[in-house]
Amino acid sequence: MTNYNKKLSERIKNLRKRSNLTQDIVAKKLKIKREIISNIENNKRQLSVNEILKFSKLFNISTDSLLNLENEIEINLKNKKKQKNKKAIRINVPQKKIDKIKETLIYIFWQVGGRANIGETVLNKLLYFIDFDYYEKYEEQLLGATYVRNHYGPTPKELIKVIQKMEQDKEITKIENKYFQYPQTKYLALRKPDLTKFKANEMALINDVLNKLGGMNASSISNYVHKDVPWLTTEMGQIIDYESVFYRTPEYSVRNYDE
Repeated sequence: MTNYNKKLSERIKNLRKRSNLTQDIVAKKLKIKREIISNIENNKRQLSVNEILKFSKLFNISTDSLLNLENEIEINLKNKKKQKNKKAIRINVPQKKIDKIKETLIYIFWQVGGRANIGETVLNKLLYFIDFDYYEKYEEQLLGATYVRNHYGPTPKELIKVIQKMEQDKEITKIENKYFQYPQTKYLALRKPDLTKFKANEMALINDVLNKLGGMNASSISNYVHKDVPWLTTEMGQIIDYESVFYRTPEYSVRNYDE
C-alpha cells in the first residue's frame, strides 16, 4: 500500500504539471491549503475520499482512472469547462413537482410516520436519498426539490411551504414531542396517498429507501448522509448538484446502503 500511495502521489503531481497548474492555483481551485497539496505530492499525506473526488473533477477524469495506476491518463481541461456549462443548463432550474412531493410526503407519513424515530431530521434525509438515488439510477428527477447543505445534512428548500400548505388543507397534522431527551417535530397523514401519481419504478425506489433507511434515527441517518459524495463535495450553505451523484464511489452508491 505504501508503494501504491507513492505512485498515486507522483501521478497527481504529474497531472498537475501536465495541466500547467501551480500548487497555489490547485489549492485555490480545490479550496484547500497549498501545504496540503505539497504533502500529497510528496507522499507525506494520504488522500481522503473527498480529495480524490476533487482531484478527479479538477483533471476532468473519473475516480477509477485516477486510482488505476496501470493506465495512462489523457486530460483535457477545455472539455471539462464545456461539461460544466452543459450541467448548469440541465439542473439550474429544477423541475418542481409539488404534487409529487406532497404525495411522497403522505406516503412516507402513512408508511413510517408513526415510528418514534421519524421526525423532521430523518424526513429531510429520506427525501434527499429518494431524489438523489433516483437521479443516479435513471438520470431524471423524481421530486426535483432543491437541497441545501447545512451542518445536519441536506435540507429541501421547498419543504417548509409544502408542509404548511398541507397542514392548512388538513392533509397532515403536526405533532411536537420528545425523542428521548430531544425535542422532535413529526407529522402524520390524515388521508391515504394517491399512488396514481407514481410510476412503478418510482414506487420501487421509494420503498427501497424506506425499507433500508426508515429505521434510522436522526443521529445515525445524519452520520450516514455525511459520507455521501454529493454532500461531501458541496460547500456549506450551497445547493447540492444532482449531477454530483455520478461521483459516488461504489461503497456509497445507490446500490449499496450498508455501512
